[in-house]
Amino acid sequence: MSLDELRQVESELDTRWPETKIEPSLARIAALVDLLGSPQRSYPVVHIAGTNGKTSVTRMIDALFTRLGLRTGRFTSPHLQLVTERISLDNAPIDPERYVEVFRDIEPYIEMVDAGSDIRLSKFEVLTAMAYAAFADAPVDVAVVETGLGGAWDATNVADGKVAVITPIGIDHVDYLGPDILGIAGEKAGIIKPDSIALLAEQTPEVARVLVERAATVDATVARQGLEFGVLAHDLAVGGQVLRLQGLGGVYDEIFLPLHGEHQAKNAALALVAVEAFFGAGAQRQLDVEAIREGFASVVTPGRLERVRMSPSVFVDAAHNPHGAAALAKALDEEFGFRKLVGVVSVMADKDAAGILSALEPVLSDLVITTNSSPRAMDPGHLANIATDIYGDERVSVYPHLPGAIEAALELADESEDPNEPLSGGGVIATGSVVTAGEVRALFGKDPA
Repeated sequence: MSLDELRQVESELDTRWPETKIEPSLARIAALVDLLGSPQRSYPVVHIAGTNGKTSVTRMIDALFTRLGLRTGRFTSPHLQLVTERISLDNAPIDPERYVEVFRDIEPYIEMVDAGSDIRLSKFEVLTAMAYAAFADAPVDVAVVETGLGGAWDATNVADGKVAVITPIGIDHVDYLGPDILGIAGEKAGIIKPDSIALLAEQTPEVARVLVERAATVDATVARQGLEFGVLAHDLAVGGQVLRLQGLGGVYDEIFLPLHGEHQAKNAALALVAVEAFFGAGAQRQLDVEAIREGFASVVTPGRLERVRMSPSVFVDAAHNPHGAAALAKALDEEFGFRKLVGVVSVMADKDAAGILSALEPVLSDLVITTNSSPRAMDPGHLANIATDIYGDERVSVYPHLPGAIEAALELADESEDPNEPLSGGGVIATGSVVTAGEVRALFGKDPA
């Protein structure tokens, strides 16, 4: 099969509502999976919602399950470079030929649902059904499923998670979820189902209350980060960090995680207890520590403080809201000693650009404003105006095309203010959106993963 067939399917899917347009209803996706024989009920599901860290946690859980011998299906969104990244089998992206095959297999049923509704199935609803169908056909032992937006009304929520994982919740996707943090929490809490196990990342007290109340209402068991489980220690190491984690089944030490940042250590604790909960581990039963070590050591999270070039170092990060940008800035500050760090930033027009740029400001010496290929990208001139209010004119430059922006950032990172100082110690971080991170990965020849 050629990539032309994959592109043809994508062009057909792109005629549907994009993922940024959602009607709060599960009626259409429920009708579709019903016609498909409810594939999402043929395997247990670990369901992940939250504002930041969802994809990293999902990939970690997948890596652990894989090492522990289970056949896995993984559904994440959005993708960085190629849509096949979203549907993974055995911890690897689905083959493009299989992706097209799954779409064509369910296409008649998609048309039936479309014909019976005033609103056609959205692209995300179709992708969700494709993932659930592919997982059932494999078949998988467990599906690890990340929500798109929200939770209760998210298309993925036609599945009932045996384990529900809630990562840190902040304000994002305001157009859909609104600006009310408690409303957002209530929406994301919708993945906590009756008699499930709910694992909660550290939250603000008011958000935690909403999540715990939902769990109590549906009689779900709750474990909270910082209370029942958490990170006991995280130490810098070459290429990542070494962790000591408190799980539900005891302490897991000497865990090497090839990712940077305290936020990833916390994500690791969340992933560990999700796998423990799935297997029923607890006070009297611990998972195989060596297998857990091997699983974490194998984790790959593209576009999450990922180094794509050395000397000067170039990193990409998919941070697209102030909370994510703050976690990125903290990791850059604590784990890297750059003499000069240049940011290359393009954000989507509906995002809190000022909040993102403000969070990054303390760690960036210079800022290169640009745009990416998305029609939703903020105009670079407008973004530059926001940036100069925060950084001042001297630290901000504008390049309308991403390759030129990266080239300019590399030159800035190589500059030395002191003629006696070596040119090493400069770095570049490209961030602001998933699209920006994905396109910079591609510029440096990184394959989809």
